[in-house]
Amino acid sequence: MPVVILISGSGSNLQAIIDASNDSYCPIQIRAVISNRANVKGLERARLAGIETVVIEHAQFDSRDAFDKELICKIDHYQPDLVILAGFMRILTQQFVEHYHGRLLNIHPALLPDFPGLNTHERAIESGVKQHGASVHFVTTEVDGGPVVLQASVPVKSTDDTKTLAARVLEQEHVIFPLVIKWYAENRLVLENNKPLLDKKEIPATGLNYAETRTN
Repeated sequence: MPVVILISGSGSNLQAIIDASNDSYCPIQIRAVISNRANVKGLERARLAGIETVVIEHAQFDSRDAFDKELICKIDHYQPDLVILAGFMRILTQQFVEHYHGRLLNIHPALLPDFPGLNTHERAIESGVKQHGASVHFVTTEVDGGPVVLQASVPVKSTDDTKTLAARVLEQEHVIFPLVIKWYAENRLVLENNKPLLDKKEIPATGLNYAETRTN
């Protein structure tokens, strides 16, 4: 399945997806990696993998609408069946989200609906929760509010700071994101009437739990 991946930074989730693609675990063809920032490590990762890269710096546009229109134009040039947000740190316009409705996936470092937005690890520690984690979800116009597909949880330890907790969550991100992309590429995962279905079965509102899907 042809895909385009959007990034803004180091691209560790991008690397996990590249690796999953290269070992035939995930049946996708990454046609391009697009970044809204120049000179980030994720672009280097893509180039080393022989993937075409594009930089569209959002600061060069007068409005969010203008940036998103250019982004749509560039993405559609590659004719992807799926657009993947792998650490893409931009709030997308309604026009963009609707254009890719049902084929736009994001990963968020929290157990949604808890802690949408930024600084999730700091907020998790401050709140005193015992479990934290990551969620893969379809993107809608509500920031981090789209239908959740899969979550993986990690314990929050009394000794954790944001760095140690973030590292533990990131390990899970690198597992669950390629898995959800694999499901989508194999036509097992679809979005119908704004509800995600896996193998034609509706996914619970809080998403599937990775620990319970390891045999899939």
